[in-house]
Amino acid sequence: MIVSSLIALALGIQQVPPPSAQQTEPTRLEDVIVDARRLEEAAEAYVDLVAAPARRRGLARWHDGICVGVANFEPPLAQQLADQVSDVARSLGLRAHEPECHPSVLIIATTDAARFAQEFVAVRPVLFRVGSPGMDRGAASLREFMSEDRPVRWWHVSLPINSETGMPVIRMPGEVNGAAAGPGAVMDYAPITEVDSPSRLSSQYVDVLKRVFIIIDVDRLNGATAEQLGAYVAMVALAQVDPKADTRAFDTILNLFDDPAAAPAGLSGWDLAYLDGLYDRGSESRRINQRSQVQAVAAAIAGAYRGSAVDEEQAAER
Repeated sequence: MIVSSLIALALGIQQVPPPSAQQTEPTRLEDVIVDARRLEEAAEAYVDLVAAPARRRGLARWHDGICVGVANFEPPLAQQLADQVSDVARSLGLRAHEPECHPSVLIIATTDAARFAQEFVAVRPVLFRVGSPGMDRGAASLREFMSEDRPVRWWHVSLPINSETGMPVIRMPGEVNGAAAGPGAVMDYAPITEVDSPSRLSSQYVDVLKRVFIIIDVDRLNGATAEQLGAYVAMVALAQVDPKADTRAFDTILNLFDDPAAAPAGLSGWDLAYLDGLYDRGSESRRINQRSQVQAVAAAIAGAYRGSAVDEEQAAER
């Protein structure tokens, strides 16, 4: 098996250059909480920047729980990564499965991530491109996943389902009317149906995460601590994050590899707010389009953290 053939690796720690004098100070969530309008605008900008759903689909999230598997790290670090991701998942109301479960989040260490990604996809392409529409970000993004030079790369697979029945709303490869196809069957795919009427804000369809592969190049961690790495991995494991997002204007763990010394020690206020908003039941992912869903998540962030600021002010006045 291609994963097990790699040599077990330890986390590499390297020297970090001093931050550039031209860098501007990133905006912290704590700095905008007291200004309701600024908070709403910043929250929407952050969600808009970071979110990267499957093509023509809304933001997906884990429906029930996750199972974290870690390969090719030394056991103590592997356990730390698994625990850190699982702890964040539990804080969002998800179940984090015990060992022996089948991993839905697979974290793999290597010293040549691009080559490993290419070999992994070549061996099991159906794990990455299932063959049904609306489950991933497409062939061009997969080529970037395999070829781009990044310390950490990730690939999500999600599934649109009927929220009332839990059944997929797209036909899966090898199925005809929900049953396995026989020899000579002509395959087609059920369309992804959305509500287009402006009088309705939601549909009965939701997008759920099914699996995510996260590949870490241990030779390119640039001095990141194990705690920072775990927070970064948790963020991209629990949300569909755009690997090309330029997040330098925000205080976020996603800036980790720009300058680990200046990055947060763990998930920042923005990161936690985004995950809270994404998994907030009030921002249920049954929005008719991505724009309205981004606005719903941003509104959940603004509402929750504006409320916390008011509570703090009232407590201070007592």
